[in-house]
Amino acid sequence: MRLVPPAFAAAAALWLGSPASAQDAEAGGRKAAVCTACHGPGGNSAQPLYPSLAGQTARYVYLQLKDFKEGRRTDTLMTPMAQNLTRDDMLDLAAFFAAQELRPAAFKTDPPRVAQGAAKAAETLCTMCHLGGFKGQNEIPRVAGQQHDYIVKQLQDFKAGRRKNDAGSMTSVSKTLSDDDIENLAQYLTTLY
Repeated sequence: MRLVPPAFAAAAALWLGSPASAQDAEAGGRKAAVCTACHGPGGNSAQPLYPSLAGQTARYVYLQLKDFKEGRRTDTLMTPMAQNLTRDDMLDLAAFFAAQELRPAAFKTDPPRVAQGAAKAAETLCTMCHLGGFKGQNEIPRVAGQQHDYIVKQLQDFKAGRRKNDAGSMTSVSKTLSDDDIENLAQYLTTLY
């Protein structure tokens, strides 16, 4: 059995443990200044159709920016915003938004719709991907506490085939949802933090 010298083992551990491109949340905060117009200070949107990015998974934010840049996801405002971002810009922005604290949305929910949304989420097995508490994981977004109108629009876009950058998972799930189901899910998810 051949032993690895301790100095080599330590250097290898440092190299293997460091990302190819370090995410810099502080730099991301400076770069995010332009994002506040739609996504709010610290990624807490006050505009119902724009998502809150605070507390979103870094991987998800990065992949969405990349998809906007490369045309896999389109939006009249976000597509041009993403065009000039470098990989490091996207990683820095993702790190910044992931480190922010999500504040409750101002949407006034209807308790019976919230209860129906919770039941539909359980029936549809939403937590298999979005996890308990709907806080997301890796490339699966946090939907807990998200803007109501944004949730409705995204579910409608998946259902209608206007949004396709999900490998088919959300498209197939959303096709089973009625308009009432979508409304109820949005009301329920908006209440979670």
